[in-house]
Amino acid sequence: MPEAPQSPWRLRDFRMLFAAAALSHLGSNIGYVTIPLLAVTALDAGPGQAGALAALSTAAFLLIGLPAGAWVDRLPPRQVLVAADAARAALLASIPLAWWLDCLTLPQLYMVVLLNGCATVFFDVGSQSVLPELVGRERLVPANAALVGLMAGANIAGRGAGGFLAQLCTAPPAIAGASAVYLASALGLTRIRTRRHSAPTRRPTTGRLRAEVGEGLRHVFGTRELRALALTATLSNLGAQMVNVMLPVLFTRELHLSAGMLGTYWAVGGLGLLLGAALALRCAARLGHGRALALAGLWCAPAGLGVALVGSGAWLWPAAACWLIATAKTGIDNVLGVSLRQRLTPDALLGRMNATFRFLLTGALAVGSALGGLLGETVGVRAAVWAGAVCLAGAFLPVFCSPVRRLRALPPAPVPSGAGPASEDDVSPAATPDSRSPQTGTDFVSARVIEARGLWR
Repeated sequence: MPEAPQSPWRLRDFRMLFAAAALSHLGSNIGYVTIPLLAVTALDAGPGQAGALAALSTAAFLLIGLPAGAWVDRLPPRQVLVAADAARAALLASIPLAWWLDCLTLPQLYMVVLLNGCATVFFDVGSQSVLPELVGRERLVPANAALVGLMAGANIAGRGAGGFLAQLCTAPPAIAGASAVYLASALGLTRIRTRRHSAPTRRPTTGRLRAEVGEGLRHVFGTRELRALALTATLSNLGAQMVNVMLPVLFTRELHLSAGMLGTYWAVGGLGLLLGAALALRCAARLGHGRALALAGLWCAPAGLGVALVGSGAWLWPAAACWLIATAKTGIDNVLGVSLRQRLTPDALLGRMNATFRFLLTGALAVGSALGGLLGETVGVRAAVWAGAVCLAGAFLPVFCSPVRRLRALPPAPVPSGAGPASEDDVSPAATPDSRSPQTGTDFVSARVIEARGLWR
């Protein structure tokens, strides 16, 4: 029986990363609620403008997402994270400043969310790429469970707080608070110590950068498991964003509900993420790593359609329950799917693999925002919500129809170049999906369940 991995909580650098990420996610979720509310309520933004605002917030992943992975693979990871959070703090601080000077405009909000998205590209890619270095590959599942639980908790606290702060003291002071939280995160990240302290002295040429980006794309799309994970996650984000971008308009203008109620509804999604993260290790231990990913999608698909039932009065609560179930499935995916793709990727490709996923996943958010806004303007807000719900319900199919469904345990870590031939146990999961003992997977993913508690990412 293999030895259970040690808890990542014993590692000082992981605790520092977790604390800083908690602040960063809190700031992101406060801004997620308050910026579109500010645009809709104070600047009279319509469905198309709300969609454009949401699209610009994620467009950076389409513009620089792929080369960002190659850059992160060369740069000192801690400095990347610190610079990203400091930039986000400064950008958000400009919104309440312009408001108090009575010169805030929609074009400024567009520019802030676009540049804030550029900083988020580097933060997200850098944080996922540095995790295997900080905790070791044998601790990835409990470490990811803790971080997904953190993300869920930040969704609950940040989106709920954002909605109530916007209702209590208007959106600009709440956005100023989000800026301060980002700054605190940047200061906390300076305490992380990593082994990669400096970037390579030779700066690669443009042609070399293009080749590195292509290498990351070939790794993701040439590996059947990674390709299926990427397609399912992309469809999930596309559908969820088409729903989310219409919710501020639906709640405030059609249902006549308060900003606090919108924040509460979004916080229910954070509760679902938390529930999914807590259940992920147990599901993998009972069903197998890949089967848990596949069956969670099948079981939760009807809830994706139920999200479109959102309405005033009694209909709000069945829709909220369906939203909780749909996001719980996302929480399971984020723990097990992210761990699987990290285990399938060599260290030298982690930044580019993560950037490719972020390009696809967050690019889907940008497309979903624009598509939701277009549908809301042309055929109505309700039709846009239903279109997103249908996409969300069917997103599980690529993983369900792939070799991931037969994967009982996490595959062995990739053997670095020059490390010698693989041992008899180090075989490709795609080649022999059912060859590993179920007990191996069970022992691995169930280790340290209690210590590990804590949208596709």
